[in-house]
Amino acid sequence: MQNSHKALWDNCLLLIRQNVTEQQYNTWFAPIVFESFSEADHTLLVQVPSPYVYEYLEQYYVGLLSKVLTRCFGTSVRLTYRIVTDKAHKLTQDVEGEQPVDIDTPQPKARINQSPTALDAAPSDVSPQLDIHKTFQTFIEGDSNKLPRTVGLSIAEHPGKSTFNPFFVFGPSGCGKTHLINAIGVRCKELYPQKRVLYVSARLFQVQYTDAVRHNTTNDFINFYQTIDVLIVDDIQEWASSPKTLDTFFYIFDHLFRLGKQIILASDRPPVDLDGVKDRLLTRFSCGLIAELEKPNVQLCVDILHAKCRRDGLKIPADVIELIAQTANGSVRDLEGVVNSLMAYSIVYNSSVDMRLAERVIKRAVKVDNHPLTVDDILEKVCGHYGVAQQHVFSKSRKRDYVLVRQVSMYLAQKYTKMPASRIGQLIGGRDHSTVLHSCTTIEQRLKVDQAFKAEISSIENSFKLKL
Repeated sequence: MQNSHKALWDNCLLLIRQNVTEQQYNTWFAPIVFESFSEADHTLLVQVPSPYVYEYLEQYYVGLLSKVLTRCFGTSVRLTYRIVTDKAHKLTQDVEGEQPVDIDTPQPKARINQSPTALDAAPSDVSPQLDIHKTFQTFIEGDSNKLPRTVGLSIAEHPGKSTFNPFFVFGPSGCGKTHLINAIGVRCKELYPQKRVLYVSARLFQVQYTDAVRHNTTNDFINFYQTIDVLIVDDIQEWASSPKTLDTFFYIFDHLFRLGKQIILASDRPPVDLDGVKDRLLTRFSCGLIAELEKPNVQLCVDILHAKCRRDGLKIPADVIELIAQTANGSVRDLEGVVNSLMAYSIVYNSSVDMRLAERVIKRAVKVDNHPLTVDDILEKVCGHYGVAQQHVFSKSRKRDYVLVRQVSMYLAQKYTKMPASRIGQLIGGRDHSTVLHSCTTIEQRLKVDQAFKAEISSIENSFKLKL
């Protein structure tokens, strides 16, 4: 009997697919899993992957769900959701959905054919535009992000009621800013589903504003944003050369701030370095809390990779994880890109995930512009400058020329790579970390007293300057 009920649910999905876009279907309906149907109380139980998906379905698609359930299962079908609250520990919670609406009850067409857009949404139903995969559960804590993460969680639990308003997060590309501010929004929406939470990129905000000016609807644009309870804006440095956008945002900011609404901003630089932004807005950006997200260090990169392996069921050897963490230049995006490429290569070529494959993938997956110099790069330049073959540098020979090249290479490797001394030593002839430290000290002392040698080292550095 359950199989026939499953078939009825499949028919529901077919009807839904005909009434929404492909992207809406894949995002909100494809992840739903049929659990069971009770004939006794006419209750359909389905599983959804997160509380946010449940809330979104109930907020925007309850009318559509009611219609298709009535058509396929008959009248008075009660819909219950089994929500996955903790995927790692397989924890779920059952929640009853809203009562189904009779098929003859008029429903707004926009609810069936499309999700609401920002400017025509009613005050109670605005799409948050959040990435539901970027949560605090997947945002791994480390020394470089402990303060911003802790503050962000506090804001999510008490939006607009702390001294952290506005919350200004800055840091280099790939450090996790977008993940953090999304996590704040997702958590806030889970705790306060009635609040109007909105994530928007600075670029999209500017496009919306430009369209509003073109269509003479600027007041509607401003009025909409002034109804938001938690406004999250990403990459605001892109407004630096757009004074009219900044002026408009000033009025929105001022209104929200006076009403005690939460404002969260992210940028690749601190407020003081935002050229082109007027002082009246800079002072407002700085009146809450400014928190820096630093690039994750090697240990945090390792922790992130281990968490990703557990979450996605991947099996990557510890030494490969260490290599990826050391090579990704402190970028979470690079970490994920390397892992995805590594798994793809492994499947396509039916090869095991090992150091050899990792080195091949890293060389292709990480952009040279964002990738630090490798030890191989440095060895090539130093050996070329002194006319010494690498095999002599790797040898046990104590010949003066070979020792000099070896020491200079170790010094530059420690200066321009994020590798520990032990790793540098392994890559340069299998030396231990004490040899690397001694070499660095020797070169540093000589640079202080030998101007000709200092010029020589500068010449080598200039030869690979474009790679830094």
